Amino acid sequence: MTEPRWSVSCNDPFGRDRALTVLVEDERVVLVPPPGAAAVLSAQQARGLGLTLDKAAVRALDRAV
Repeated sequence: MTEPRWSVSCNDPFGRDRALTVLVEDERVVLVPPPGAAAVLSAQQARGLGLTLDKAAVRALDRAV
């Protein structure tokens, strides 16, 4: 089965478009940063990341049962 995966738009420190990847692996939430391991998020992007992490956490908790 394919693991749940989401992408959240962000920028790197130089203003280039990048994405954070959020996925669920077994009972864990994995956050994969863009190349360069830095992500700059606007307030709206940070809110989107929070919502995405919440979805992933719910999915991970479902797997723990």
